[in-house]
Amino acid sequence: MAERARIAPAWLATVVLVTLNLRPFLTAVGPLTPAIQAHTGLSLQALAWLTLLPMALMGAGTWLAPAVLHRVGARSTLALALTLLALGCALRLVPAWLIATAALCGMGVALVQGVLPGLIKLHTPRHVAPMMGVYSAALMGGGALGAQLSPLALQWGMDWSGALALWSLPVLAALALAWRQLGRMAAPAAAGTRGGATAWLLRRPRTWYLMLAFGLMNGGYASMVAWLAPHYQELGLSAARSGTLVAVLSIAQAVAALLLPVLATRGGPDRRPWLWLTLGCQALGFALLATAPLAAPLATAIVLGVGLGGCFTFFMLVALDHLHAPLQAGALNALMQGGGFLLSALPTWLMARLHQGSGGFSSGWWMQCAIALLVAVLVARLAPARFERAMHPPAP
Repeated sequence: MAERARIAPAWLATVVLVTLNLRPFLTAVGPLTPAIQAHTGLSLQALAWLTLLPMALMGAGTWLAPAVLHRVGARSTLALALTLLALGCALRLVPAWLIATAALCGMGVALVQGVLPGLIKLHTPRHVAPMMGVYSAALMGGGALGAQLSPLALQWGMDWSGALALWSLPVLAALALAWRQLGRMAAPAAAGTRGGATAWLLRRPRTWYLMLAFGLMNGGYASMVAWLAPHYQELGLSAARSGTLVAVLSIAQAVAALLLPVLATRGGPDRRPWLWLTLGCQALGFALLATAPLAAPLATAIVLGVGLGGCFTFFMLVALDHLHAPLQAGALNALMQGGGFLLSALPTWLMARLHQGSGGFSSGWWMQCAIALLVAVLVARLAPARFERAMHPPAP
């Protein structure tokens, strides 16, 4: 498989279907916030845990993914991950377990995100950039589906818990496809996935630098998922219209994630100009949310989507670019995501606190604008010529 020049359609379909299921459980919550609050009485700070807890667990769980991959293999790891995600979605039929379901979903997604990028580099080594574009586009596309279809389910007569629980069904379909496809593919060698073989990555300052930059950047996405719809509902938009904005944001993310890596292949191995472009889009979008949210909501959502989706993809590629061995590169990617998602959970909570103190979301959006500019400064050190010196992996 690793030597083929083409991408196997079945493998492509597996990556797409699995990844589509990694965000609806998050993006479905924002548009349904008023209905959830009306039924449960939860405050905005309490509801923030529906995003904060999965993000934190996606961080901690992603760190564990290489060890789980070594112990049980890729097929069983993805099966376990998707089972946890399906169970977490289904249990949302029980409102009292809402926070617990966020934990189950977060752990399931963590395992997928921790192993799938490395498997992509292993099975499609000649197409890493476009495949990571597909991965990121499917990730964001799933977010769009969650934001758009869940409020529509309310209009069709479902209650909010049923609208959240229905996302267990496509997860089960992904589970069946992944189990069948990975059973046909050669299992990855265990080298580079053991705890001792990846511990050296934690002794490299570059690993922690990637965690910091990725976490600060991804905090913007977490905050958008949690608070974009409530922000516009406070300004008078309906749940369906605010959900549409989240869906437009996610679609723009998906398009940027798919197309920008293809365009970037023409400009050499340096990802920094594209990272700066996408971070500039983020800063502009957050500034518009803070100063003129009703002037052009759709355009603002598109600008932010391009910035967030493109930046996420290029960070994933930068992590994979640091090392040649696929599973070592995948382990570095998992560590970056792990530490990054732990950090990215914090801005969601900070925005809830700022909202409590100021009565609105503007100060939170200005905070995100400043963070985007800070990440642009951090990106300056990610020159590809320095990758080998920054990591110098041990001899196999």
